[in-house]
Amino acid sequence: MAQAMRPNTAGGLFASDGKPHPLQDTLLAVTMALGLTAFISAQFHNLHLLSSWTGLVGILTGAYGQWVSVTTRERFGLILGLGLSAVGFFLGMAHGGLFGGVVD
Repeated sequence: MAQAMRPNTAGGLFASDGKPHPLQDTLLAVTMALGLTAFISAQFHNLHLLSSWTGLVGILTGAYGQWVSVTTRERFGLILGLGLSAVGFFLGMAHGGLFGGVVD
């Protein structure tokens, strides 16, 4: 009868626990927005300040979000945002860095 004790996960892999998590949802949204901004702006060499700073802040908010996350849905979104932030940050650093150094 061990099956009777398992939680119902028929809702899918990303099923929530049914409870509100306003802090975690906010961190998820902020990390995704920063990650997208960092990744898109990293495609342009002259926007390295924007991409490196938004990437850095996205990495920090995503790391804190991973620390306090509760559900798989939150962790999955945070990992996507962290990946986008990291790529944007590293490309921004390669294009000139956090403080506007010129790289030829």
